[in-house]
Amino acid sequence: MKRAFVFGKGRSGRAAERLLARKGYDVISLEGDDALPEGEVEFAVVSPGIALSHPWIAACRARAIPLKSELALGVEELLRRGARLLAVTGSKGKSSVVKLVADALGGVPCGNYGTCVCEVALREELARFAVVEVSSFQMETTQLPRDAFEAAAILNLQEDHLDRHGDIATYHALKRKLLSFATHAIDGSLDPAPPAGAAGLLAGSYFDNAVLRRNGEIAIALLRAAGLDDAAIRRAFVSFEPLPHRMQPVLEEGGVLYIDDSKATSIAALAAGVAMAPGRVRLVAGGLAKGDDLKIAIAPLRGKARKVYTIGRSAGSFASAWSGAVECMVCGTLERAVEEARREAEPGDTVLLSPGAASYDQFKSFEERGDVFARLVKKGKDKR
Repeated sequence: MKRAFVFGKGRSGRAAERLLARKGYDVISLEGDDALPEGEVEFAVVSPGIALSHPWIAACRARAIPLKSELALGVEELLRRGARLLAVTGSKGKSSVVKLVADALGGVPCGNYGTCVCEVALREELARFAVVEVSSFQMETTQLPRDAFEAAAILNLQEDHLDRHGDIATYHALKRKLLSFATHAIDGSLDPAPPAGAAGLLAGSYFDNAVLRRNGEIAIALLRAAGLDDAAIRRAFVSFEPLPHRMQPVLEEGGVLYIDDSKATSIAALAAGVAMAPGRVRLVAGGLAKGDDLKIAIAPLRGKARKVYTIGRSAGSFASAWSGAVECMVCGTLERAVEEARREAEPGDTVLLSPGAASYDQFKSFEERGDVFARLVKKGKDKR
């Protein structure tokens, strides 16, 4: 019988186990401190949470055992079964674009967002399209045919996951690796010209603003590569229901735009949010810090921010790190931060909740934090 290792027993690992078993493999799954068994295997399937520095990886390399990502295993099976595949990666905005493209094509979102690719490949009835969100972790052990994806896109590139990849060059190279597996490659990090007619297709949609227009333009390019005509693309944009708490406009009042980006729980995501937001930014940031390099945010803050209003356990450390680049106010609570930002905001400003930290010091989740922000913003409007 054919044999394979599966590293990791989380959601991805369990889906890989089931797919391999269906394909006739004797599966040996490992987790925690399990030792790598002796014996011959064809390959090892690596879940995204298993870093290249893990002892299992070194042991496989010493024994010349090929490594295969869970994503690659699932993609290979989907291709065998005749599915059409698109892929999206980037530092920020991936899930919203994947959802839009999947909705427009009647496809299934999967990968780093949605369902594991192997789990989709196990379904008896397949959607015509699978739209895969791809992370840099998955790319570490992914090899695929040059035309595995009909189209693939990089939305943007920031500095992120340096604790895993070591340096920004490696992180960016892993993101760009995705494009080598696509017939149509779209690199939004290089700022290509927008598709012809993009403004008209985006008009009146969630993407029809300076916050997300660039990602909307890339989504248009993906949908055209998949064969969708402009009338269908326009309908998709107008009917799109975005994922909450991801650069989500909450209110525009007196020329001031309020945006909920509570999903931004890293400094890299915060920096990207500031860069994407229209106008001059009044940033609400802070919470339970993850130990990210705070210097990542200095350049975008110096370029676009009028003021930062810090909250939560990291309020003081964030203000200290950024006070040389932008005026900072330690507010402590989200309520006070919204109140101060509203009082000081001028027409053309954007009040942006992009915390750059986890929420658990003051909220149950980033969703609750975003919901509270929206309530405070709308409550302030009602008082006027």
